[in-house]
Amino acid sequence: MIEVSGIFGLILLILVIYAIVQTVQSRASTGGKVIWILVLLLLPLIGFILWLFLGPSAGRR
Repeated sequence: MIEVSGIFGLILLILVIYAIVQTVQSRASTGGKVIWILVLLLLPLIGFILWLFLGPSAGRR
């Protein structure tokens, strides 16, 4: 398991919260939103990286 602490943990927390908010505001389907939010919550570091490249982009510019 990856242990994240200190300033890196705080930055990761802020980035994951940002990703969740952007996902909720996107035009993706409800099921897609739920899946992305679960991935972000269960695998924060890997989930955020995946979200950057593969996440719902309809609401982002």
